[in-house]
Amino acid sequence: MSLLRLLFNIAWFVLGGFVMGLAWWLAGLLCFISIIGIPFGRACFVIGELAFWPFGQEHVNRRVLHGHEDLGTGPLGFVGNLVWFFLFGIWLAIGHLVHALGCFITIIGIPFGIQHLKLALLSLTPIGRTVVPVRD
Repeated sequence: MSLLRLLFNIAWFVLGGFVMGLAWWLAGLLCFISIIGIPFGRACFVIGELAFWPFGQEHVNRRVLHGHEDLGTGPLGFVGNLVWFFLFGIWLAIGHLVHALGCFITIIGIPFGIQHLKLALLSLTPIGRTVVPVRD
């Protein structure tokens, strides 16, 4: 990890990433209440880690990454994303949008606002996606 990524991640964590990462982990804990929600909860913890330290990581479609469809990238993944959207996705997206607007107020906050927008889009349909390191 480069020094610049480390500095951005530390600033991100202090200036709002901690709050949204906890929100993702709270959603994950709520998903673990039922057996059906366990895959959703696992996704929440993976994306929550991305919400804590987003610089140097990106989210990609698992179908593109692995070259074949799996349970989360097929029709069941679509249904899962619909359920997710109404239960948690919309609320996490609103949280990221509010943080993004706060970041866009200053010029220095623009990179943080862009990351919040990326996470807001991811929070709407996270099933079938995974987090990987950014290729330099």
